[in-house]
Amino acid sequence: MAAKILWIDDEIDLLRPLCIILSNAGYEVETASNGADALQTLNTQHFDVVLLDENMPNMSGLETLNRIKKQNPDIPVVMITKSEEENIMEQAIGQKIANYLVKPVSKMQLLACLKQLVGKQQLISQTTQHNYQADFATISMEMNQCSTFDDWSALYQKLVRYDIDLEGIKAMEEIQRLQKRSANEGFAKFVSKNYLAWMQQRTGDNVPLMSNRIMKDRILPLLEQNKKVVLIIIDNCRLDQWESIRPLLTPHFNISTELYCSILPTATQFARNAIFSGLMPAEIESMFPEYWNDNETGQNQHERDLIGTFFNRYRKTQYKYAYYKVNTAESGENLVKKYPNYRSNHLNAFVFNFVDMLSHARTDVSVVNELSNTEAAYRSITRSWFEHSALFDLLMQLHSEDVTIVITTDHGTIKVDTPRKVVGDREVNTNLRFKTGKGLQFDAKNTFEIKKPEEAFLPKSKLSSNYIFALNNDYFVYPNNYSEYTRRFADTFQHGGISMEEMIIPFVCMEAK
Repeated sequence: MAAKILWIDDEIDLLRPLCIILSNAGYEVETASNGADALQTLNTQHFDVVLLDENMPNMSGLETLNRIKKQNPDIPVVMITKSEEENIMEQAIGQKIANYLVKPVSKMQLLACLKQLVGKQQLISQTTQHNYQADFATISMEMNQCSTFDDWSALYQKLVRYDIDLEGIKAMEEIQRLQKRSANEGFAKFVSKNYLAWMQQRTGDNVPLMSNRIMKDRILPLLEQNKKVVLIIIDNCRLDQWESIRPLLTPHFNISTELYCSILPTATQFARNAIFSGLMPAEIESMFPEYWNDNETGQNQHERDLIGTFFNRYRKTQYKYAYYKVNTAESGENLVKKYPNYRSNHLNAFVFNFVDMLSHARTDVSVVNELSNTEAAYRSITRSWFEHSALFDLLMQLHSEDVTIVITTDHGTIKVDTPRKVVGDREVNTNLRFKTGKGLQFDAKNTFEIKKPEEAFLPKSKLSSNYIFALNNDYFVYPNNYSEYTRRFADTFQHGGISMEEMIIPFVCMEAK
């Protein structure tokens, strides 16, 4: 379908040759010799672009622009002017013109401008689709060659980039989804094979940066460089969600991103406690039993205290720190107001729970489920929240501060669709992506089992208890109420198990430009 152009100029007859050129180039061109006629035409017809002369009698170009934007705020308007007078350009740009051209307008200038406005998205989609088709075989080959966590991280970054770029291209979305699923199968085998070895080695070239080393290997070195650090943890935030909000921050900050590995289980009570304490869960339970709670809902009540244990253990008690958790819009607004009280601290740790609450709300609230029923929608609602959140307000406030901002998460989440039956006693935990207890019965072929929790530095609830983890897009359900569980939890976002989305997560450092 040809793009429709409305050209408004009081000397439109002199522009007939250019109108013919546009028609020959495939555009449908309508003309108007004044602003009043143009507004009437715009009121009855749809146009893709408006070309608007700045210098017209009666209703000026700027006045016409203002009225067009009130009537059709989303239509791109290209201002055509005899000169680039600063005040005129400032007013035009302030009213969000899409571009401007200076008379006399050449054929090539005009065609290039329209191509950029009308054909830009189509060209981007075509190019992205072509690039992915060309990359498909290469990505498949890379899957088979990944032998380290860094290899898998690089592959996952590439897949996430295509996740975002291929949005709306339905045929390519499905192919890419299947390829990512295949990559997750390979990643699950890789983690199942190497995880216990990582736990025993703890450090070394073959061991990825993990949750329990964030404070020691990343935060403490910044403090020792006499930098004030604001550590922001967005609970349950995946790499693609970070990539969706990063463009909002790039105009203001220099940003560096690395990927690290969440410990298992990829659940808040394990991974985030490991971050703040610098310890594995079994070590927390052993050294600070008062801070470890077997109750699933109460295991993150002592994060402030765990930060203190970290500084005490490394004899860094000179560092003053604060901790604040944001669970509601009101608590976020309070943090922004109170931040000046935290300025003197060496480390401020702030936890934002919105993304985690969103993933849980999808299970329980049908309206939220409808709003975020696809991966793209999940990213979109995260970006929308961030753009209007207290967190964004806080970051803009920090822009004027002499601080290093660290943004990270404790784990990601994955959209599940394949139920796996598991049998256990009443004391087995409720998480759908991992189970711990004794006498568990499960599909061993499609599950990663840790028979001796102490080898993975995980607490044991019973002498003979073990841990099992769901792989890929699986989730655990009990045989009784099987149909009810599958109906309720299929296509929801869950965490606790093994997947790239849950385990390969961003660690971001930012400083103001």
